[in-house]
Amino acid sequence: MMLPSCWGDARTIAVVGASDRPSRPSHGVMAFLQRHGFKVIPVNPQIAGEQVLGETVVSDLGGIGQPIDIVDIFRRPQAAGEAVDEAIAAGAKAVWLQLGIVNEEAAARAEAAGLKVVMDSCIKIEIVRLRIPAVEPARP
Repeated sequence: MMLPSCWGDARTIAVVGASDRPSRPSHGVMAFLQRHGFKVIPVNPQIAGEQVLGETVVSDLGGIGQPIDIVDIFRRPQAAGEAVDEAIAAGAKAVWLQLGIVNEEAAARAEAAGLKVVMDSCIKIEIVRLRIPAVEPARP
């Protein structure tokens, strides 16, 4: 698998479906991405306003208010389309649908809007597999 071409410049990743529960995959991936130097913004309307791994959770991508390089989606395939549409509206550069998440229609919309798309793949696994070095931390 090839990483999206925007990967080299990526510094800010929004995690849609972020969880405050350490046992959830989204929590572990978010922690890994932080340790790898990314600015990670948790997105989850059910826990908006709370803190996850030191970051304030926002309810949707429109509430982030800063450029988003990659939107990492931890939602069921049928719900991923809404997150993809939000990513398009927010001007994200890429969407990453995690392992087990496939939504061809949403991917087609994202590609038509100029976003790079990765589906059915874990961003953490790919970083480790491809031995991608940590990035310089995002500047506020």
